[in-house]
Amino acid sequence: MATDDLDREPVWLNEPARWRRVGAELVITTDAHTDFWRHTHYGFVRDNGHLYGVRVLGGFTAEVTIEATYAEQYDQAGLMVRMDAERWVKCGIERVDGALLMSAVVTHAVSDWSTVPLAVPSDEPARLGVRLTRAGDALTIACRTGEGPWRVHRVAFLPPGLPVSVGPMAASPTGDGFEVRFLDFTLVEG
Repeated sequence: MATDDLDREPVWLNEPARWRRVGAELVITTDAHTDFWRHTHYGFVRDNGHLYGVRVLGGFTAEVTIEATYAEQYDQAGLMVRMDAERWVKCGIERVDGALLMSAVVTHAVSDWSTVPLAVPSDEPARLGVRLTRAGDALTIACRTGEGPWRVHRVAFLPPGLPVSVGPMAASPTGDGFEVRFLDFTLVEG
């Protein structure tokens, strides 16, 4: 996992029971009934999903390619930016009602959720690139399938000048877990 001149290693928030890192690849199996969510619509708070994050202050661009076969409702994998338990953003592929969606949850005390259908079969390993770019008070969420062009999914508010943890994220809110491969995670500050 390259961090482009960063002198620090990623740190787990809610380390999964099974994971391994080989070169530029991180492979995890999510623990059962894990998620990041706060209040809205569902009325509960969960903060036990998996984040393998690097601390950053200021602007950055983070990218990763995710490959997985999503097994159960709401299985998800992507990137997360986290200030604390009440201020964070997660985005990536999520299985919802049998389909794979590009999904983003932005949380400022309460969570909101936006999705876009992906043109990939839900029963085969899905591969998606996710990019997060922080500039000033904006966090731009972009994705791409295969080697296609980057497409902006959302621009969200993220308080400027505060440190965050950014890195690969995965969870299995309703299932018993699934295996995710994170390929070529890069983080460039500035």
